[in-house]
Amino acid sequence: MLGFATFAIGTDEFVLAGVLPELSDDLSVSVTTAGQVVTVFALTCAVLAPILATATARRARRGVLMLAVVVYLVGNVATALAPTFATVLIAQMVAAAGAGLFVPTAAVTAAALVPPGRQGRAIAAVTTGFTAATALGAPIGTALGGYMGWRSTMWFVAVLAVLGLIGLRILVPAKIEAPAAESLRARVAPLKDRRVLTILATTLIGFTAIYMPYTYIAVVFEPATGGSGDRLAILMFTLGVIGTLGNLAAGRLADRIGGRGVVAVALVWMALSLAVFPLATGAFVSALVMIVVYGVAAFAITSPQQHRLITLNPQAASVLVSLNAAILYLAISLSGAVGAVGISWVGANSLPLIAAALALVALGISEVGHRMSRRAPASEPEPGAGTAAAEPAPLSKG
Repeated sequence: MLGFATFAIGTDEFVLAGVLPELSDDLSVSVTTAGQVVTVFALTCAVLAPILATATARRARRGVLMLAVVVYLVGNVATALAPTFATVLIAQMVAAAGAGLFVPTAAVTAAALVPPGRQGRAIAAVTTGFTAATALGAPIGTALGGYMGWRSTMWFVAVLAVLGLIGLRILVPAKIEAPAAESLRARVAPLKDRRVLTILATTLIGFTAIYMPYTYIAVVFEPATGGSGDRLAILMFTLGVIGTLGNLAAGRLADRIGGRGVVAVALVWMALSLAVFPLATGAFVSALVMIVVYGVAAFAITSPQQHRLITLNPQAASVLVSLNAAILYLAISLSGAVGAVGISWVGANSLPLIAAALALVALGISEVGHRMSRRAPASEPEPGAGTAAAEPAPLSKG
């Protein structure tokens, strides 16, 4: 049920990209302006997630989870009823506050519900909801938006939230033994390590490159889809499935050869596929093939990046992965803002070229981080940061 609720929350974040044309037409704003709803949602999550998680750490887990879903539900109902684009932005900020609170709380709750040695699988079960949101929730919501308008998509997300709320009330125990709370200062202490900063910078730039075509997928592939919500949903579903498989394969490969090598291959692969994007958006078949090629590498840096951070300081693993998740949200927000500027400069068809350049920048930063890690010994954990009491953080989506 925690995984299903995460699916409901992740669907809102990913489905917005699929209904931008309908949203822009209904509220009389440009598509690039409409894309800022993705920026606002992700940025709000990135900023509020660690703050809200710290503020509610001593409260009962089920109560916090239900509060988070209620806030998320209110934000999406308000979005569905919003008369103006400004109201949509405010409503999505409310929804994002709920999402930012729910995900880390769900992860720590899942870990507390299972015996020692099964925490990783429990957290993975929760974060699988994000994968399902990419592969299933977003395409369904996009298809609904194509048939019935973008507001129907928001009602669809709201219904998912109601189902999640009911399930949490019934299935999650009222009393759960949770780890001791950490201070906000302890959560950000690893940022003093330059090696951590370079790996997080790789996540930031790399996922900005990844999400730029996704955020504006409706306009990038408009020549291939002809504005059809069904065709766009097929592309999004394909990307979600292929991206999931690519991430799983990359995680296993990282265990064998290390995260750095997998990240390097994925970023080069992604840069090359993005460079040929403009040649494949004119027809649906070629667009589908391009989505498959791009999707293999699109989310393949998620697990390896976490692997690299954990290797730096295993005792601070939960804090490091939590920071990586916050940076991922920031990257999604940047994808909306940078993508809007890119479309105004070079047009939607050439937007993937900017993303390809960013992927190469991320590759350079990644290699710098690798050299720094080889020269410096593993750092000692900061006092209070990443101890056994540290809150398990969710794996990134994808």
